[in-house]
Amino acid sequence: MERGAGENESEMDRDEEEAVNEILRDRFRLCTISIAEAEAKKNGMEVSQPIMACISDLAFKYAEQLAKDLELFSQHAGRKSVNMEDVILCAHRNSQLAASLRSFCNDLKAKEPPSERKRRRNAKREDKGAADALYIPDQ
Repeated sequence: MERGAGENESEMDRDEEEAVNEILRDRFRLCTISIAEAEAKKNGMEVSQPIMACISDLAFKYAEQLAKDLELFSQHAGRKSVNMEDVILCAHRNSQLAASLRSFCNDLKAKEPPSERKRRRNAKREDKGAADALYIPDQ
């Protein structure tokens, strides 16, 4: 049975996506193991390699689930991208994490300059107020 060009192309795309996912998974695991080793060393502990691998796999599975949840939350809100509110919503089961994320979000908002939209809206209000103040009716 011969495959059509579309099927062959689709299979190549899937193979390429799987290869990219495998590289991402490997890099994530290496970073997780590196962090776990550094924390163990800092605390004067030794952690066996099978435990490191288990921690790494659990962290990766958690990150995958988190990414899926974030995607669903943004889609439910009718958006194509994830925002900070989605991240905070994902952390709702962990009250300390949610509080930390809210605090971090508020700190970011405080440091951020006003957006162009807000500036334009304020400028229009000022123009409107100025126009009202300059109007002198004929008597």
